[in-house]
Amino acid sequence: MGAAWMAGGGAIESEVISSKLKIYAANALQTGDATSYSNTRRDGSRAVSVAVLLTLSNPDAEPWTAAGASLVDSTGEQVDLAAWQAAPIPPAGQAGVVVGTQRERGQLACPCSLKLWEAQGPRTVTLGNVTFPDAPMEGP
Repeated sequence: MGAAWMAGGGAIESEVISSKLKIYAANALQTGDATSYSNTRRDGSRAVSVAVLLTLSNPDAEPWTAAGASLVDSTGEQVDLAAWQAAPIPPAGQAGVVVGTQRERGQLACPCSLKLWEAQGPRTVTLGNVTFPDAPMEGP
């Protein structure tokens, strides 16, 4: 799905976060399903990358294409994310958008805020209360 940053590690853990997201009225797009992912090291000790898959609906008359995204954690640290989508979200249509980074989950103090912006204009999407699944830990 264009999420190369999720390859090459160990186990991929996922968490459906749709119901706990904080959605802002000023968002240019509507948010449907949302799932976060953590990819752990081969030894299972900690996450080496995180991603979020969103289903977004475009109520506007113009297509929407993600140009970038960022996470801001609860300490104020900002992490830039790569964004990927198969095609622009058409007017009155919906599509999936994946954002992610190769970054250890332990370095983020979540819940986080996620912001996506478009390539050719001012329309943004901001979501609060984004979390990631905990990396599985090896037993003794």
